[in-house]
Amino acid sequence: MSIKFAILGILSWKASTGYELKKIFEESSFLYWSGNNNQIYKALIQMQDEELVTSEVIHQDSSPSKKIYSITEEGLKELKEWVVSSPEAPEIKKTFLVQLAWSDMLNDQELNELLSKYENALKIQLVIQQEKNRRALHSPNRSTRESFIWERISENIISTYNNELNWVYETRQKLFENQGIEEKSKMNYQIREIENKKYIELISTTDPLSTENDALDLVALCAEHETILLMIHYAALSQDFFKLKTRVAGNMLQKFINYGIKTSAVIPQEVMEKGRFREMALETNKGNHFRMYENKEEAEKWLLK
Repeated sequence: MSIKFAILGILSWKASTGYELKKIFEESSFLYWSGNNNQIYKALIQMQDEELVTSEVIHQDSSPSKKIYSITEEGLKELKEWVVSSPEAPEIKKTFLVQLAWSDMLNDQELNELLSKYENALKIQLVIQQEKNRRALHSPNRSTRESFIWERISENIISTYNNELNWVYETRQKLFENQGIEEKSKMNYQIREIENKKYIELISTTDPLSTENDALDLVALCAEHETILLMIHYAALSQDFFKLKTRVAGNMLQKFINYGIKTSAVIPQEVMEKGRFREMALETNKGNHFRMYENKEEAEKWLLK
């Protein structure tokens, strides 16, 4: 299948510019092309030559002119012919399976770590897909049936990641059931649910949070419990978090933002008012992604708002 049919499908829904097509590709869970400008515009030019699409230049007073593409009757005909054609069998290409195939050269600890890394990667992707499904930014919704179909597509993708996670759990269990390898939880946390909203409250950790990987572990934990809301207590954070020159805070917060995790932190007032960290606290508390409060009640109120 080529990108042509994906573009025709979008244009059958609404006329779009090349840039708008690119954004839809980037934010879609199943339109999996890279959506780079060269690929899109090359396909559009070819389809225009084949009279599958037309274009119109719209002049704007306050911004550059834009070219809007629309599907033609011939384009609709070709799209329908492709939709009713025999579906292709899904391709299963997973680099991890090739790694796992030769993993017998690893010791038990190394193999367990390999499985854990893959598991965390899956959990992070699950968070991304769940957030895309929640936002549903680019969904036609022209009929009840169409809305149902797109919802089922999202569920298919999410279930794929869930099934892969279950497979990893089972693989680890069968590999190490008689070898005494256990994953010791490094995080002391509680799942809180208030008025149908769920968040994770991280109370403390064996090793204080200090790296981007620690932030990714929390993203994975959120995915596991199907929430994008997180509260972190002061005891779970390393002292480097409060020293801006280490960039620990900035790097961790960026990971939470990248993966759509809304996070509040419960920090003593005397800590928040120290030196340059006070400036950071004031700045972050203006945003909607990460905020710091001196008590749990305020942190929770903002988190659930």
